[in-house]
Amino acid sequence: MIDKLQFFLALARERHFGRAAEECGITQPTLSAAIRQLENELGVMLVNRGSRYQGLTPEGQRVLEWARRIVGDARTMKEEMRAAHKGLTGHLRISAIPTALSLVPRLTAPFQERHPGVTFSIQSATSLHIMSQLDNLETDIGITYLDNEPLGRVVTVPLIDERYYLVTGKASALAGRAAVTWKEISELPLCLLTSDMQNRRIINKHLAEAGATVVPRLESNSMIVLFTHVLTGKWASIMPLDAARSFGFADQVAVVPLVEPETIHSVGVVALEREPNTPLVSAMLNLAREIRPR
Repeated sequence: MIDKLQFFLALARERHFGRAAEECGITQPTLSAAIRQLENELGVMLVNRGSRYQGLTPEGQRVLEWARRIVGDARTMKEEMRAAHKGLTGHLRISAIPTALSLVPRLTAPFQERHPGVTFSIQSATSLHIMSQLDNLETDIGITYLDNEPLGRVVTVPLIDERYYLVTGKASALAGRAAVTWKEISELPLCLLTSDMQNRRIINKHLAEAGATVVPRLESNSMIVLFTHVLTGKWASIMPLDAARSFGFADQVAVVPLVEPETIHSVGVVALEREPNTPLVSAMLNLAREIRPR
């Protein structure tokens, strides 16, 4: 049953029999047969079928919720037994919004010192994608905004209060200022994150509050792309201070606080609200609580 539920979760994520089979490392006929067997065992149709996948039935949507819970519990049980036998080992998947990637080593470095048998995979994702990944058991820990958009049923641990700064070349007329208003930066050649990023939605909101709109000269989903363009001296950007400092080029750029309005947004760790959580997730949440500001 567990294997079939895992196949069903993959199909719900991929919305395509071929891609789901590839993700699971099996053939498409094997996946299709497993879904049919699951339907027979439960006595309901789970998937609308035509010449291709056409979505889940209402019963399939309900089974999807159960599948996430059951598969998640099974993984937790296996991890608990492994931890009891071998100590804390395994692999921890972390997804972070681009502006928070510089925070990840604050968690992974001390965690690895305590638990050297644990490995990590880190990926950048939008805030909405992080929540979807958590729901679909595709990631274990998220690092995202905590106070701007609904998060759902998750455990949260604040890490920093994020403030926004103008990041510009040292030759810019605004580089020597003590502060710059959001209205003043609206005429600058800005490079910003893409509109699917919550950071960008926050920036657009604060610009609107200042009575300004911006059409950026360049957009990217990569902070490195934005920062390297700022280094050319032809663009400016808006970044949290931690993200700007993480690139280590303080002598080549100016970082100026943005005011009117002054902005503070909480960024932290999120994980699914489960009891119990996996040993790896529980240990990471405990570490985050230790290092967060008091």
